[in-house]
Amino acid sequence: MAGPDPLDLVTVFATGDQVLITTAKLVLEAADIPFVTKGEGIQDLIGLGRLFGGFNLATGPIQIQVERRDAGSALEALSDVRGTADPESRDPVD
Repeated sequence: MAGPDPLDLVTVFATGDQVLITTAKLVLEAADIPFVTKGEGIQDLIGLGRLFGGFNLATGPIQIQVERRDAGSALEALSDVRGTADPESRDPVD
């Protein structure tokens, strides 16, 4: 018996700025777009924790991921938030 298909997740936003992560999460929730965060809970657990970029160098920035089918809608919803992020935060969809 085969298990459920794995989710095809893509990153639509990544940054070390906790305010932008919170804002992006609120925008996606308001648009009813399901998402997961990657790396949010481990930022302060490894090495020296968050450094100058606002994120742990060993784990990288916090990423917000959505299913590939929702990526276009998510990017559109996040366009204003992405515009306020620093250029290094604008990771393209995988």
